[in-house]
Amino acid sequence: MNSERCGVFGIYAFDECWNVSRFIYYGLVALQNRGQETCGMAVFGEKGLKVVKGKGLAEDFFTEKSLEEVKGWAGIGHVSPLEPHCNENIQPVYVGDGVRVALCYNGKILNYKELCEGEIKPEEDAVAVANLLAKELKHSDPLEAMESVMEKIRGAYSLIAFTDKGEMIVARDPKGIKPLVIGSYGFDHGAVASESAAIDVIGADLKADVKPGEIYVFNSYSIDRKRALKDRERHCAFEYVYFCRPDSIINGKSVYEVRMKIGEYLAEEFPVDADVVIGVPETAIPFAMAYSNATGIPIHMGFVRSGRSMRTAIRPTQFERLVGVQLKLNPIKSAIRGKRVVLIDDSVVRGTTTRNIVNIMRNKIGAKEVHVRVGSSRLIAPCPFGVEVPGKDELIAAHLTEEEISKVVGADTFAWLSLEGMVKAIGLPKDKLCMGCFTEEYPYLEEET
Repeated sequence: MNSERCGVFGIYAFDECWNVSRFIYYGLVALQNRGQETCGMAVFGEKGLKVVKGKGLAEDFFTEKSLEEVKGWAGIGHVSPLEPHCNENIQPVYVGDGVRVALCYNGKILNYKELCEGEIKPEEDAVAVANLLAKELKHSDPLEAMESVMEKIRGAYSLIAFTDKGEMIVARDPKGIKPLVIGSYGFDHGAVASESAAIDVIGADLKADVKPGEIYVFNSYSIDRKRALKDRERHCAFEYVYFCRPDSIINGKSVYEVRMKIGEYLAEEFPVDADVVIGVPETAIPFAMAYSNATGIPIHMGFVRSGRSMRTAIRPTQFERLVGVQLKLNPIKSAIRGKRVVLIDDSVVRGTTTRNIVNIMRNKIGAKEVHVRVGSSRLIAPCPFGVEVPGKDELIAAHLTEEEISKVVGADTFAWLSLEGMVKAIGLPKDKLCMGCFTEEYPYLEEET
């Protein structure tokens, strides 16, 4: 699965003696689970707004020298799992004449082609939104300008922009599909991030979620905020199952607690007589722990990771997905050989990774039985809001029954968590969740039909 589940981060120190470039760096490192292909930051200081960005992991791309060159007391940053064709489109993008704006966002603008004249590529949607905001800022204050932009754009987004006048503008789409939280040092709300874990990592305190449709504007003297647009909330369910770090809290819900609930419901819905429970690192580990607790089947460590955490499901090619699995997951043979194994994974998209893992466990190591349990519901449809789920023709759940999938991946049994179980585990009302990947019913789009 490729994805535009990017990570955004912003910080405003309100005191020129601060240098926030390292805070942004550590915030981006904390969000690398959301993007490993490009990174960048824009920092505002004595010499104005300076942007540095490029390809690779944040912890590799930024150096002591590059962080020293972008000193300042406020700024924004971005990580992405996508590599644009043009380096200028790596976020934060930096555009405008008269008023210059750096902008980064997580999500997808559905009507980006309507925002500018001439041809525009999908990867240039951030440029289109930044240009629109720069244009509005020529005749409006930042709060009014952002409100006007939100009235024109349609889609899922959590964005942070920074002007060359030293103003940081934060906004979340009216349905709150993408997560965005705000934190503080002391009394002042000064840090914003896609996930609360990034707020924790820089030593700030999580204060709240940025409300759907809400705008924050920071300048040297004040913070203004406004709930500009109101709509029915529809938070992305997949953030809880797969995207977010387990130590994050989004929309008031602990991701770790949701994942433990998922494991409990999996055990309730699909118990099996087995010798050992093994979770596929890393997202499925809480699922496996809770499944073990609920069934009494011992949990064992089944794999050891080689190298850094790498999202094999979001690697762009079949070769990389296959090699990625073998590189990152080396099985512990003594935990598997001769055992009846419950293998718990977070999601199954094409079935490639699962088939590879089951094959290693059964045919190379000698597992007696392998029963696959998946901590998400059946993934049957693409996502129009930036999570680039493959086309429906590639989604194994869209075409095969659980019995058929178990034969394809070589497992004894195979089961997905039910949709009802997933909703109960998240703990939010079903009508406040976006579950288009599981139901083919999408907010915004369903309103047009």
